[in-house]
Amino acid sequence: MKFQQYIPFYRRNLTLALPIVLSQIGQVTVSLADNMMVGHVGTTELAAASFANSVFMIGMVFGMGVTMGLTPLVGRAFGQNELHKAIQWLKNGIITHLIAALLLTFLMFSIYFFLPFMGQPEMVLHLAQPYYLLLCSSYLPFMLFFTLKQFFEGIGNTKIAMQITLTANVINILVNYLLIFGKFGLPEMGLMGAGIGTLTSRIFMPLLFVYFIFRNNRYRRYFVFAHHQKVFKKNIQALLRLGIPIGFQLIVEVAAFGIGAVMMGWLGEIPLAAHQIALGLATLTYMVSLGVSQANTIRVSHQMGEKDYLSLKRAVYASTHLVLTFMSLAALLFILARKWLPYMFTTDAEVIQVASGLLIIAAIFQLFDGLQVIMQSTLRGMADVTKPMFIAFIAYLFIGIPTSYVFAFLFDVGPQGIWLGYLVGLGTAGMLFYYRFKLLLRSIS
Repeated sequence: MKFQQYIPFYRRNLTLALPIVLSQIGQVTVSLADNMMVGHVGTTELAAASFANSVFMIGMVFGMGVTMGLTPLVGRAFGQNELHKAIQWLKNGIITHLIAALLLTFLMFSIYFFLPFMGQPEMVLHLAQPYYLLLCSSYLPFMLFFTLKQFFEGIGNTKIAMQITLTANVINILVNYLLIFGKFGLPEMGLMGAGIGTLTSRIFMPLLFVYFIFRNNRYRRYFVFAHHQKVFKKNIQALLRLGIPIGFQLIVEVAAFGIGAVMMGWLGEIPLAAHQIALGLATLTYMVSLGVSQANTIRVSHQMGEKDYLSLKRAVYASTHLVLTFMSLAALLFILARKWLPYMFTTDAEVIQVASGLLIIAAIFQLFDGLQVIMQSTLRGMADVTKPMFIAFIAYLFIGIPTSYVFAFLFDVGPQGIWLGYLVGLGTAGMLFYYRFKLLLRSIS
């Protein structure tokens, strides 16, 4: 296909993706700001934040995945011009996800009692435990926000979630600054101040969504109509049939990084702090790819509803081009600036040295990370989630994590060995997801 034929698809994808990208960048910018502020309090505090966030993220992304089952269902109904079906999915989604959020919140609080058995340094554990409880307290409002976000993205509106996320980010950074460092007479709380900032901003997120909905007559009508819809067992089953495998797809990738963080803690607090810095920078670039991929899911679900498979194929390849181009530029930046970027987070020379080594590997796996997130989002938009879930298990847990352990501890490569496992896992996932997409495309076109 000639390059000119892709141009309309680049434009459409970017129009949808830009608000999501800004939202994702805003979200991770807050995380980076947290790390910068906490890192300047102390290396132990930064290591504690890394440990607590790595454990919490496993449950958090699973919940996000459960809500993501709503988007392709709403998107397909919207693509077929059946708005009443989309609204019916909204009602069933809210009920399903509220119950799931309550169960998952209880589970996340239960994991608190297992933190002491994860082999972390005593001072790191002492700081991480209360911070982890604050993160768990933010789980329910965050899940409610994501349910509303998935519905609006399913009908093609990506701007509201962006505006809310950016507003919540400002709240988060402000509260962090005030409480981490004890400004304007407030207590100096260090890491706990960062936890309170996160909790405060996540409580505001669903409240701001409600505010936006009731300010707009069109959106308010959606929810009035949804109120009168019935809850159907078959709809709940369909939501869970899509959402749970998506949750597991996400959880195994995050679990791989979480297990890597635990192994990094076995090497000491300096490698763990360096891991948090390098991972924070890699996450920033990944969020751009994730934003494009979420827009790709919307485009694919709409094209599936319209049964326009040629446009589906072009939209997917356009998204792939955009992501791989961006990730290539990010990789170049990581390599060239690897000795300077860590200075934003710490002045500890040992931490900076380890982090700069990790950034070299991060530069390489950027490309594979971009490929796997686009292909995964494509399969999600096509409502193909079960086999990709097994692919994720194989790539991340059965290939990536063992590779990390072998390089880090058996071959004595150290912190870089753990990240080499990430590279192998992401590369395997990207290639297998792409192969799965090609098979599906041949079967429907």
